Amino acid sequence: MKEVTKSPLTTLCYIEQDNKYLMLHRVKKQVDVNKDKWIGVGGHFEDKESPEECLLREVKEETGLTLQSWKFRGLITFVCEGWNTEYMCLYTADKFQGELKECEEGELVWVPKDRLEELNLWEGDKIFFRLLEERQDFFTMKLVYHGDILQECFVDNQPWEENLKYT
Repeated sequence: MKEVTKSPLTTLCYIEQDNKYLMLHRVKKQVDVNKDKWIGVGGHFEDKESPEECLLREVKEETGLTLQSWKFRGLITFVCEGWNTEYMCLYTADKFQGELKECEEGELVWVPKDRLEELNLWEGDKIFFRLLEERQDFFTMKLVYHGDILQECFVDNQPWEENLKYT
């Protein structure tokens, strides 16, 4: 039998409602690169899945919700020594049906957008939250980490400069 390895392709979705994002506080898995961090919902592609199929499956599995309206916002490349490069399809969604269920990976919480900075977030996530608010167009991003520390960030193949607006 062929060994199944995790795909380097993933999805991540920030579901929006009433100026809040549905956030997942990753506290349930013992071995988890995102342990104790707050992230959106998503995960690795399964064999033969498209980005949208992965998005819809992962959101349903983790939240119980069925997305009805979503937008592909960006493609994020993660580089970290000791890890394989990961390519993440970043989505936002603003329409869904169903009821939230308990998530096996952590706690699901609706967090006001103006309170996100108070959470234990990856540094790169703080940057793409800013881009999600400031831009409506598709963007690319490359994040280079050493452990938990963000070393480099490029947006649309240009070095990120914290004080610039990207509109």
